Amino acid sequence: MGEAKRRKDLGLPPREKRVKKEEEKVGLISNLSAKYPFLPFILGGALLTVLIVDLVNYYK
Repeated sequence: MGEAKRRKDLGLPPREKRVKKEEEKVGLISNLSAKYPFLPFILGGALLTVLIVDLVNYYK
């Protein structure tokens, strides 16, 4: 209780207890991108592949 006595002698109020803030709910997209950081590259590559194949088949 050393700090409490020192604060009392200095005329300071008691120390406030820190309240933990509730964690904000994270969205599904944010959660997935945090869990799998390489996922956008895989999806982008797959989409690009589909578009190229579709373009080649269109001009045949």
